Amino acid sequence: MTAFLPLPWFARGALLRRAREIASVLARHGLGWVLARVGLDRLVPLGRVRFGEDETDVPAEAQAERLRLAFGELGTTFIKLGQALSTRPDLLPPAYVAQLEKLQDAAPPVPFEAVRQIVHEDLGAWPEELFAEFEARPLASASIGQVHAARLRDGQSVIVKVQRPGVVAQVEQDLEILQGMAEWAGAHTAIGRDYNLPVLASEFAYTLRGELDYYREARNAERFRGLFTGDPGIYIPRVIRACSRGRVLTIERVEGIKISDTAAMDAAGVDRHAVAENSVRLMLREVFEFGFLHADPHPGNFFVRPDASIAVVDFGMVGHIDERLQAALLRIALAVVHRDAARLADELYALGMIGRRVKRMALERDLDHVLTYYAAGSIREIAATPALNEMLALSRRYRLQLPAELAMLLRVVAISEGLGVQLDPDFRIVDFAAPYLRKFLESRRAPRALARRLGDAALDAADLGLDLPRRVLRLLGLLERGDLELRVSPESLHEFTREMQRMTNRLALSLLLAVLILTMGLILAAYRPAALEPYVGWLLALPFVGALGLGIWWIWSIWRSGRT
Repeated sequence: MTAFLPLPWFARGALLRRAREIASVLARHGLGWVLARVGLDRLVPLGRVRFGEDETDVPAEAQAERLRLAFGELGTTFIKLGQALSTRPDLLPPAYVAQLEKLQDAAPPVPFEAVRQIVHEDLGAWPEELFAEFEARPLASASIGQVHAARLRDGQSVIVKVQRPGVVAQVEQDLEILQGMAEWAGAHTAIGRDYNLPVLASEFAYTLRGELDYYREARNAERFRGLFTGDPGIYIPRVIRACSRGRVLTIERVEGIKISDTAAMDAAGVDRHAVAENSVRLMLREVFEFGFLHADPHPGNFFVRPDASIAVVDFGMVGHIDERLQAALLRIALAVVHRDAARLADELYALGMIGRRVKRMALERDLDHVLTYYAAGSIREIAATPALNEMLALSRRYRLQLPAELAMLLRVVAISEGLGVQLDPDFRIVDFAAPYLRKFLESRRAPRALARRLGDAALDAADLGLDLPRRVLRLLGLLERGDLELRVSPESLHEFTREMQRMTNRLALSLLLAVLILTMGLILAAYRPAALEPYVGWLLALPFVGALGLGIWWIWSIWRSGRT
């Protein structure tokens, strides 16, 4: 695939050594087909990778396990990449999602002296000077940072997250290589173009850089704390700003039971139904009321307190749901309720999720089948997750490009319902969510909301009216000077050009063969030496058989083209 292509820019210079390391690890795990699709195949000696082996030659489960092992070996960036991909069932088959979910973000502990040095560099004092107590042994050690238990001078228990030394430089180098790989795949492979891999790589880089910036995580935590103030079912721990910087984050330590430990909740007498309601209400308020989403909702980030309230931690990954997406989600929900496949397809097109190659009629038919199937049962017999899984299977089949926020939201919905069902087997997210969705719809239609939107539209119209004459004059000036240029993207012309080339080649070959037959016939008619008399029949028959074969092939080609 890459034999005649130049070495990609991300595999040169200072990045070459790391690019070779990435290629070697992938090759050692039998992932040569991945190398060929991202432009790294020539960085590995031919004897170390089987380029003839395609991903279809090995069962999906085995390939997924190979990918998980390779990502785990490549370190922080690829562990985070695998975890991010495990949240995109719209992009990956279930076997890959299941394997990548097993990636453990764990690393050997950083020596305590290195931790002390980072705290001193960021906070301007040693840990023993800032805290009454600071435990040398970490509570947990991950690829980006590790967590230590500590106690403030006023006696409050806190946890201190300290970033691993050198992790930022390594991650930035890997992100540059990943972006280059995505751009190469987008330019040279069909899957790269269909899924717009450069955009996905940019979104992943933004998210990972957010996790590296403890300033941003502190702001996220403070924003969540402000939004949920007054909600007795949700508790957000306080950030200790005096002991927090870019590489050190100190927050209030919360005690509680991990939300997935139902046995401990039963032993403590906690009302599990109330916990389920609190967990789902948290998600609903984040999406439809605040548009600000906790994007890492695994059970380790939620702790249940004795009063069934939920304490939420770890705000490194967040998502933003703007009003446009909120409105689109509401319209999608209405299309599902009314079983309107055409309207649902319209909304998917409006969100930019459907590419040019998707056949709309086939998509509408499959959407209608899904809607009809799930509308046939009682709402108590149908959970949200199976319906989401059906929609995700459709998205993979038609290569729909889900916005990152929507894919993140689907994962949050699935996890929230999974927790709700685990906490209370009779719990159904649709039943509980219905009043909140009605409330959200009413709030959007309230006079105050409509007045605000009309005011915004009026301001936009006023700005356009003031700016429009100047733009029109500028356009007329370009027309008068002859400087107006029309740019046409050649991508849509590639298939047309290839088809015209095929037609031209067929026509030229047919004319050449016809001329050959006529010329031989004229020559043999005008000049027939006695020595060639026994072979005249063969000389005439061969071009005739060739022309007959070409005619049959041509008819078959035309018939096949008409079918496609």
